[in-house]
Amino acid sequence: MVSRRDWLDVGLRVLAEDGAPALTVERLSGRLGVTKGSFYHHFKGMGGFKQDLLAHFEAECTTGYIERAEQGGGTARDRVERLMRLVLADGEDRPPLEPAMRAWALQDADVRAAQERVDRERIAYLAGLWAAIGPAEDALPTARLLYLVLVGADHVLPPVGAADLREVYALALRLVDRGTT
Repeated sequence: MVSRRDWLDVGLRVLAEDGAPALTVERLSGRLGVTKGSFYHHFKGMGGFKQDLLAHFEAECTTGYIERAEQGGGTARDRVERLMRLVLADGEDRPPLEPAMRAWALQDADVRAAQERVDRERIAYLAGLWAAIGPAEDALPTARLLYLVLVGADHVLPPVGAADLREVYALALRLVDRGTT
C-alpha cells in the first residue's frame, strides 16, 4: 500500500530530477508502481497534490531542519553547526531540489508564494542564530549571505558540492570567532 507521504516523497524526487512538467499522475504512479486510483485516493486532483507537495517541501526542507537543529540544544553556534551538517548531508545523496523548486516558482504563483515563505523563514531562523553568535547588527546580512551561498551553490555549473560548502561555512564561523563579520 502506498501512503500519502510516499506520493509526496516521489513527487519531490521527480521534481528534482525532471522538473515541474514531469509532475503528472501517470509519471508518479509509474514510479510507485501503482494505479492512478491510488493517487486520487490521497489527493483531490493535481491542484490538491501541488498544495500538499508545497506543504511537504516546507515541512521537510525548512521546518524539519529547524526542528532537528533545535532538538540537540546547546548554543546558537552548536545549532548553526548542526543545521549545516543536516542540510549538507541531505544534499549529498539526492538530486538538487532547490533549483527545480525555484524554476517552478518562476512559472506558478502558488509555488512562488510558498518559496518566498520558505526563504523568509530560513533567513529569519539563521538571523536569530547569528544574532546570538556575533554582532546583532550583522545577523541579518550574515544570514542572507550564508543563505545565498547555499542557494547559489546549486545554480552554478558544475554545482558546488557539500564538501566545498562545508569549507565556506567553516570559514564563516572562523570569521565570527575573529570578530570580523
